[in-house]
Amino acid sequence: MEKATFAGGCFWCMVTPFEELPGIQGIVSGYTGGTIPDPTYEQVKTGTTGHYEVVQITFEPELFPYEKLLELYWP
Repeated sequence: MEKATFAGGCFWCMVTPFEELPGIQGIVSGYTGGTIPDPTYEQVKTGTTGHYEVVQITFEPELFPYEKLLELYWP
């Protein structure tokens, strides 16, 4: 298993393209960067914390190579 983390404008929108594909074992939404430890969604959406919404994808590279993840992320 390997992990890839992608940042974007909305992590809920970033989950959908990767769901239920062979070789994708898990998707976790969260935040990266920023100045506040363990921020809430309400804090992050103000745009003042410096955090970015991200998804971390656990995948089997033999079944779903990293390059295919990139193709989905940057269509």
